[in-house]
Amino acid sequence: MSFSRRNAAVAAVYLGTFMATLAISIVAVALPAIQKGLKAELSDLQWVVGAYTLCLSAFMLSAGPLGDRHGRKRVWLAGVGLFTVASAISAMASSLTMLIAGSALQGVAGALVVPGALSILTQAFPDPGERAAVIGGWSSFSAVSLILGPMLGGLLVDTVGWSSIFLVNLPLGALAFGLGLFGIAESADPEQAALDPSGQVLSVLFLGALTYGLIKAGEAGWAAPATLGALAVAGLALILFVAVERRAARPVLPVDLLGDTAFASLNFASFALGFCGYSSLFFFSLFLQQAQGWSASAAGWRMAPVFAAMAVTALVFGRLSARFGLPRLMVLGYGLLGAAMLAMGLFTPDMPYGVVAPLFALLGIGMGLAVPATGAAVMAAAPRARSGSASATMNALRQGGMTIGVALLGTLMADRAVTTMTTALGEAAVASPVAMATLAVRHHDMPVGLAMPPDAFRPLLARAFADGFDLAAIVAGLLGLAAVIVLLLAGRRTAGCRRPATAVDGS
Repeated sequence: MSFSRRNAAVAAVYLGTFMATLAISIVAVALPAIQKGLKAELSDLQWVVGAYTLCLSAFMLSAGPLGDRHGRKRVWLAGVGLFTVASAISAMASSLTMLIAGSALQGVAGALVVPGALSILTQAFPDPGERAAVIGGWSSFSAVSLILGPMLGGLLVDTVGWSSIFLVNLPLGALAFGLGLFGIAESADPEQAALDPSGQVLSVLFLGALTYGLIKAGEAGWAAPATLGALAVAGLALILFVAVERRAARPVLPVDLLGDTAFASLNFASFALGFCGYSSLFFFSLFLQQAQGWSASAAGWRMAPVFAAMAVTALVFGRLSARFGLPRLMVLGYGLLGAAMLAMGLFTPDMPYGVVAPLFALLGIGMGLAVPATGAAVMAAAPRARSGSASATMNALRQGGMTIGVALLGTLMADRAVTTMTTALGEAAVASPVAMATLAVRHHDMPVGLAMPPDAFRPLLARAFADGFDLAAIVAGLLGLAAVIVLLLAGRRTAGCRRPATAVDGS
């Protein structure tokens, strides 16, 4: 491959990952505008985000084997093309159903694009030093997309409209596809590819049923037949999935590796990272806009400390790792992550940004340490011959954590907000207080039948959203600290992982 073609391949992979990662953060600041434009409920917003992360995590396990079997370039190009088409569908959505379908299709496409990036770069750069440099740049590029997402999304929502956040993917996708078509060399290793269709179907069924059940709980309650039925299907699918994976000759999930204490603890931490770190984007946007009253663009800029601190920390991670050792940085990262989220559980509608911003930055530092440290430790804990499978597992669990985090924490947030509104309204509602409070929280407009002026109602709604955010932040923070405990208990198994990260996944 010539130098120019290699540069084109690198640019294509960077742009593809940028586009797929941008979709996670750019939609966060557009959620209130989408809710108002499509007259959606809060649970519906969970599906706009959840459909993308659900499909991204569910299909990520099989994305690598598809590339190994059918050609890495072919599968990656298919992912970029599908992502571009799905973005157009989302931009043209005139109903919530169409938007959720477009988001789900984006998730399937993202599952083909993100994991395939490492395989393509590994094939293009056989020299370890060159490979480490381009993979490090790829990781930093992903962090940049997380920084730009809320700011760009807020600007587009306020000036053009919410559909524009999907339209930006059309030129990006076309450019990435063209560069990839020219620069990426085709490669395949079908004899090494996992072949486990039953496991893949069961994993999708498990995540889909679990996510549906958690979101349905916010609509109908935890004891509702639909909620219990979905959770029961999820439990059965999980049991069958584990049984199938134990018998499969080439499973999509390395169940035997998860039997190792060190490997299992690191993957639990990866799940916690997605649950309390990545899913927080969904709730930060709602807090800043609905509880504090900022516009979409202002909220985007105010979320920037999270991603700026994450990017800066990731850039110096190699030097920190060489000096302090990987286990210490990993525990510190999850500790900062959990502590920052717990502190955010004290947020109020009138909390000064001078308090909010440092906690956002602290969360970013924690994620900047936890993301590369977890990736490097997983690679060190797994046999080298199975590093690809180990990487796919770590990514899938992190994305699964984000999916479940958005669903569960969103439900807890809605329930607490409704309770706050119901208690505050009391006898002031002419109609049912519960019905009025639910309408107010989920549609964030003025409920009909309130015996109070609008100016008196708005502070109650802001307080309700703040109370819901506080509960979600506390639950997320507790899981972050639980990861610290798990990692410390498994410290003897991970204490040898002290080499600096050279090929870290930062998507």
